[in-house]
Amino acid sequence: MKPISKHSLLGASGEISDFQEILRYLDELILYDNMWDDGNSLGPKEVHNYLTRVMYNRRNKFNPLWNSLVLGGVKNGNKYLGTVSMIGVNFEDNHVATGFGNHLARPILRQEWHENLSFEDGVKLLEKCMRVLLYRDRSAVNKLQ
Repeated sequence: MKPISKHSLLGASGEISDFQEILRYLDELILYDNMWDDGNSLGPKEVHNYLTRVMYNRRNKFNPLWNSLVLGGVKNGNKYLGTVSMIGVNFEDNHVATGFGNHLARPILRQEWHENLSFEDGVKLLEKCMRVLLYRDRSAVNKLQ
């Protein structure tokens, strides 16, 4: 996980070296944005759109960055959460997941998540999702590390 500009946090799974390359791209973008010195800064939606273009461009060059990205943030009181796959497929929603979590945990989140979820209920919901993912991993192999 890495903070991006003043308003965003980026999480990634996959190749660490590719994630480092993405962070270099973002450092250049943030530096260029700061050089304008106009009082504006990139918000999470702008960074998410940029990452979508980067991932899709690398895919089209047959040199994809092997990462799944989750970007969240708050700017001017507006919450944002989005995800980008290694081929540039992206969406924004109230809850996102990558890998098997996208297939197994998101249906649970769709059914039980609501806007006024308390912290304790959110933790219980997350534990339920993680339990389902653990059952999947336990069924796939007889050892966990």
